[in-house]
Amino acid sequence: MDDALEATPGADDERRHMSGHSKWATTKHKKAIIDSRRAKSWAKLIKNIEVAAKLGGPDQAGNPTLFDAVLKAKKMSVPKDNIDRAVKRGAGIGGEAVEYTSIMYEGYGPNGVALMIECLTDNKNRAAAEVRTALTRNGGSLADPGSVAYNFTRKGVIVVGGEGTTEDDVMMAALEAGAEEVEPHAEGFQVIAEATDLVAVRTGLQEAGIDYDSADIEFVPNLKVEIDADTARKVFRLIDALEDSDDVQNVFANFDLTAEVQAELESDDEE
Repeated sequence: MDDALEATPGADDERRHMSGHSKWATTKHKKAIIDSRRAKSWAKLIKNIEVAAKLGGPDQAGNPTLFDAVLKAKKMSVPKDNIDRAVKRGAGIGGEAVEYTSIMYEGYGPNGVALMIECLTDNKNRAAAEVRTALTRNGGSLADPGSVAYNFTRKGVIVVGGEGTTEDDVMMAALEAGAEEVEPHAEGFQVIAEATDLVAVRTGLQEAGIDYDSADIEFVPNLKVEIDADTARKVFRLIDALEDSDDVQNVFANFDLTAEVQAELESDDEE
């Protein structure tokens, strides 16, 4: 993607191999890794903006999907010029045009963890090869279409920052606007709604004066499977490898971590 920063070659690989030895990493090295991750993230956010503008037009007021894609990009510090160019490219303004195909792959990770791998690509063969390679090299496998999807339901997922907001405030505004549930999230709270109610719920939160970090359609697992720390490390390594592909937009999985397992994984990072 010409508007996104070029990722530092190999930096993500170094990050994974050094995850347990961060005390040896220099500040400069860590900054390179963070910049590399940001570059990849920016490329994917820009792709989302292009697709939203192509499907619903360049007017954010009349295109809620584009509004949310732009908001997410702004929160990740994507420069305004990059965002504006992406909107124009997507809408076909100025002669540039984009053509992406959306593909959903189903797979299994270590210990049978179910995976939904969402791709947005201009080259289906490349996307398929990269997904297959990431899976086979990291203890996973492709699954037949439909064999994993039944474990997931498309939902609207809104992440609300916890700062200055109580769970009661979020719950009252969200449920009144038609949300199904509110649950704790690493960033604060996660609001779950029917995919068709996403815009209504996020509008309800806005009207209640509650800021939100992101609003997306996601594949939410119907039943989560608890995994131990060793399996979790393998699953995270696999998800990292999948997300290294520019064609992979999102990876959804049905694992669940107990507080004890989370604490064990956090202690890995501190070693």
